[in-house]
Amino acid sequence: MATIIDRLKYRYKNGDVLVKFLFINVAVFLILKVIGVFFVLFNVSAIDLISFLGVPSELSQLLNRFWTLLSYMFVHEQFWHLLFNMLWLYWFGRIFLQYFSGRTLGSLYVLGGFAGAFLYIVAFNTVPYFVGMGHSWMIGASAAVMAVVMGAAFYRPNVQLNLLLIGQVRIVYIAVGVFLIDFLSLGNGINEGGHVAHIGGAIAGYIFARQYRNGRDITGWVSKLLDGLANLSKPRRKKTKMKVEYRRRETDREYNERKHNEQAEIDAILDKLKKSGYSNLSSEEKKKLFDASKK
Repeated sequence: MATIIDRLKYRYKNGDVLVKFLFINVAVFLILKVIGVFFVLFNVSAIDLISFLGVPSELSQLLNRFWTLLSYMFVHEQFWHLLFNMLWLYWFGRIFLQYFSGRTLGSLYVLGGFAGAFLYIVAFNTVPYFVGMGHSWMIGASAAVMAVVMGAAFYRPNVQLNLLLIGQVRIVYIAVGVFLIDFLSLGNGINEGGHVAHIGGAIAGYIFARQYRNGRDITGWVSKLLDGLANLSKPRRKKTKMKVEYRRRETDREYNERKHNEQAEIDAILDKLKKSGYSNLSSEEKKKLFDASKK
């Protein structure tokens, strides 16, 4: 048992942002389930942790539970809800990380969650159909995951996935199909808040991809926000008189552009490999292909 725990700790510590998000979502689910068992055993019914962490549609309650704008996107109550969200996040997250940094993925995940919560709150306070349903609360990573799905799909629409019984399908068609399912499901009385939030996250992901193609990264402010939150938990270090050499850190955009150029170069080499064969590649092209296969 100790070995398994050590492996999980190592995997989390050395994993990228995508792995960390998967771990966090699963860990929160398990912790809440364990606490729920104790609540049942000891007849604790006054505290509902799920609703305490879920984002409420009522504005006055939201002001008292402002943290739910962030916490809700890591909370799941049902196993299947968690499973499908994590599968979608993993599949499209891996595609996303081929062209962007983990920092950008994390920021888009949170931005999509914010967008989903915002549209959900606005809809349930302004649209007559939703207002008539009364106030509620919402949990789940679906809006955040939809942002990653749409961001990957509309940034690289020609990437294909091999679907069971269907074959090769471009990811943009998958993303649009899921969006249409959510939109056409509005008004059916089932998971209304969830469908609204999915649409909000999808819109955020689409805007991100379009803006990024135009040279603008709309996740920059989220990255700064997350950095600020992360720095709050770090102990302050005493200042020393030691001289250090300063080197400018590569920006997210520079990293993403470099990664995109490297991928484009590998794609060109692979096209040449298909047309002319491995023997016609130059020694430099063979080395680049070999180095890419080790990453």
